[in-house]
Amino acid sequence: MLKGRSILAALLLMTSLSSAHGQKYSMEPINAPPEADAVSEELRKKFATEGIRIKRGTRRTVCEIWFCNEWSVDAEFKPTNERLYPFSPGQLIGLLHFTRRGSDFRDQTVKRGWYTLRFALQPVDGNHEGTSPTRDFLVMVGAENDAPDREWDLMDLMTTSAQAAGSTHPAMMCLQRSTEDSATTIRHEESNDWWILHVVGNGTDTDRTESVPVDLIVAGHATE
Repeated sequence: MLKGRSILAALLLMTSLSSAHGQKYSMEPINAPPEADAVSEELRKKFATEGIRIKRGTRRTVCEIWFCNEWSVDAEFKPTNERLYPFSPGQLIGLLHFTRRGSDFRDQTVKRGWYTLRFALQPVDGNHEGTSPTRDFLVMVGAENDAPDREWDLMDLMTTSAQAAGSTHPAMMCLQRSTEDSATTIRHEESNDWWILHVVGNGTDTDRTESVPVDLIVAGHATE
């Protein structure tokens, strides 16, 4: 669950900047859980009852996101320059809703609908060099094809995610190095024209709960 008495209070501090291409992105609270007729009850229980809407300009909704109430984390994890987050490959992180056709970090078209977001690591090979400074990603899976406690074989996860984009490559969102801000914000990274959502969630291991900041590119694409 996002930190604070309410996500609404944090979102009142929202940041909205103009990009080099004249586009302007912002965020606003969704004071409701995911739609009951769109997502199974067992999935809905995993997510916060409040979400975040990403907007372009004053009217167009880019996407809507609900994060998990809590994330399991590896207490022994130490971040590196290439791997930033203490999550396990395949782990459920959130839920994404495209109210109209959207796109992923590779600029693949993704049809409107509901998608679970699961953690994944970009392969270390020549095919992905230069696409991102880190290996941390979230891949989209059609919510109708997923369940909260499903343990995905990673090859099956990639194949199923690719179906969201109607291609051979998974539909993905890129994670970035997190800031230390305690509020929910959106910022513009000018050099790549990326808009990055920053949230702070609850991470749990066997005997404690800790704050886990997450920074996710919600608008913008890989430069290569």
